Amino acid sequence: MILIPLTSPDDPRIDAYRVIKERDLVGRGGRFIVEGRTVLDVALSPRNRFALESLLLAGSRIEALGPLLAQAPQDLPVYTASQAILDGITGFHIHRGLLGIGLRGEMPSMAATIAALPDEALVVVPLGITNHDNVGGIMRNAAAFGADAALFDFASCDPLYRKAIRVSVGGSLIVPFAREGSAEALLDLLAAAGFELLALSPAGTATLDEVRPARRTALLLGAEGPGLPESILARTRTIRIPMRGGFDSLNVATTSGIALHALARGR
Repeated sequence: MILIPLTSPDDPRIDAYRVIKERDLVGRGGRFIVEGRTVLDVALSPRNRFALESLLLAGSRIEALGPLLAQAPQDLPVYTASQAILDGITGFHIHRGLLGIGLRGEMPSMAATIAALPDEALVVVPLGITNHDNVGGIMRNAAAFGADAALFDFASCDPLYRKAIRVSVGGSLIVPFAREGSAEALLDLLAAAGFELLALSPAGTATLDEVRPARRTALLLGAEGPGLPESILARTRTIRIPMRGGFDSLNVATTSGIALHALARGR
């Protein structure tokens, strides 16, 4: 670990961190932002699937982070700055004082991700999920309940968006994922690979507790409100989570946790 004190927010070595609130939505040249102690703990652990390029930390946090930073590779640059300089770099107040730059590397295609799955596999398939909190929550649950992959259509938001990573508490760095193509093309690939397609819907024909997972199971989730379109439901076995008093609405991230827990137990 190489500690590098900064004396100015204009230092060109930390350009990748500059005004991250504005630039996150359009990508960062193969980079992504990690933020906060919990995520940094995952990012510095062997569980992280991505390389780190550098860290940017508030100087006041260095001593307390000693055990955490001991996991860092010896050649990883760790920039330190006062809170004022840190805020000047990022464009807003970073109250956690902990940032890092990760490198995507070459992301595998959807077909390659599916081909790499084990013979017995459970995957979660969010379709048209555009809310970063929900994507982060789904990735957190996928990590917690041992999903072998998360497969997103391109209409869904990126699991490596800064807020999605933060909400996932590092799950986005652990669970293999791909994000590519249309929902229909994704279902074609899964069906060809021998997956049973389970779609969650309030109008599902079976309840979740009636389902026994197949050797290869794909759990499909739709956006809150519209849910999964009829064209997708028609290609799947539809399941529902029974609720009390005629109430039939759950947050999609919450739904993913309930369903993944049940399916993981049934494997």
